[in-house]
Amino acid sequence: MDFLIGWIAIIPSYATPLLLASLGLIICEKAGVLNLGAEGLMAVGAMTGAVTVLSGADPWFGLAAGSAAAMALALLFGISTVALRANHTLAGLAVVAIGLGITGVVGRPYVQKTFPGIPNLGDLFGIDRSSAFGRILAVQDPVTLALPILVGALWWWISKSRHGLRLRSVGENPAAADVAGIDVQLVQFGAVLASGLLCGLAGAYLSVATSHVWVEGMVASRGWIAVALVIFSRWNAARALWGALLFGSADALVPRLQAIGADVPVYLMMTLPYVLTLVVLVAGSMSGRRSGEPAFLGRVYLRQDKQ
Repeated sequence: MDFLIGWIAIIPSYATPLLLASLGLIICEKAGVLNLGAEGLMAVGAMTGAVTVLSGADPWFGLAAGSAAAMALALLFGISTVALRANHTLAGLAVVAIGLGITGVVGRPYVQKTFPGIPNLGDLFGIDRSSAFGRILAVQDPVTLALPILVGALWWWISKSRHGLRLRSVGENPAAADVAGIDVQLVQFGAVLASGLLCGLAGAYLSVATSHVWVEGMVASRGWIAVALVIFSRWNAARALWGALLFGSADALVPRLQAIGADVPVYLMMTLPYVLTLVVLVAGSMSGRRSGEPAFLGRVYLRQDKQ
């Protein structure tokens, strides 16, 4: 029972960065811009958040700084894909390389330096940990607690609001949206920046809220898992929540097994989230056009293409 309670308690902290990044990618790809740069955006967010707190700032400001830094890198991606019409796949891979390169150089002096992070609910409200529910709730943080609200709001905004309709129309048929008077490039730029903000927040959450330290490679391919999670969720924010919990559960299993000294092949178990990622990608590719995928995803729109 202690193992089960401990495992359930840490699942949200493993699922949160995956969910935040996947929500950002969903917004971006709903506008027709294929974003494979989540790994680089998250790395920049994680490094900037850690460096900001190590410089004496409040941890909450560290989260904001990480988001802003990733937005700056996302702006470069947006200029390349939306304004200059570069290939989305190549531009996304370039963002990954740039992000990992920047963090490797700028963040090197700050490696392995610990700092205070976001307080959990137990510290903020003095939650009694004598019960199983109290033990689970006490270790959560305000960011995790706010995620269901964010998911619900984002789902409603994309599916029901007028601005969400504009976003979806750009991703489905930008020529028709252009004829209707929608500024296609402006919508796509906004979606790209939103993806940078949420991916940066996901990365900053890793360093500021859970690890309280910066190390190179701490994102550990979570950006690529987020890409697979978008496919798994069929570009639906509500489904992304359940997918993040599934991937987070697999990721959280390894440290719990290590904590109890279980005699299991730990390194083999650590591959479980990535095996799930491959399964999702293969299943998606075999099913043809995936349900929910924007029709114009990854394609370059030229205004003279209007008919």
